[in-house]
Amino acid sequence: MKTLTLSILPYHLAVCRLSPSVTLPGWLFKLPFWSITRTADELSVVLPEENVFGDWKSEKGWRGLMVRGPLDFSLVGILAALTASLAAAGIPIFALSTFDTDYLLVKEQDFFRAVEVLIASGFEVL
Repeated sequence: MKTLTLSILPYHLAVCRLSPSVTLPGWLFKLPFWSITRTADELSVVLPEENVFGDWKSEKGWRGLMVRGPLDFSLVGILAALTASLAAAGIPIFALSTFDTDYLLVKEQDFFRAVEVLIASGFEVL
C-alpha cells in the first residue's frame, strides 16, 4: 500500500447522541463539516463543537484527521493500518468513513501525541 497522507481538520469537533426520531435543524446542513448516522437506537451527529445545540448529549473535544483520498474500495486495511499504532500507544479514536475517504477523530489531549505516533509509523501528516 502506498504511504497514506493525512490532513489535520481545522475544527474542534463534538460527537452527539440524539433520539433516532429527532428532527435535525436546517442550519446543520450548512456547516463546513458534519456527519450523521441513524440507527433504530440512536442518531449520532458529528459537527464543530461550537454548534452543539443546548440540550444535545455530546462529547466535545475531538480533533480530526482526514486520510487524503479518494481511496479505492478495493484497498484493504486502511483503518487497521492507521489505528494499530494508535491503539498500541493507548490512544482512543472515533472513526468515520465516507465514499472517498476515512477520518480519525482523536481527543484534544491525545491529538499531538497521535500525530507523532502516526508520523513515527510512516504516515505523512500535513
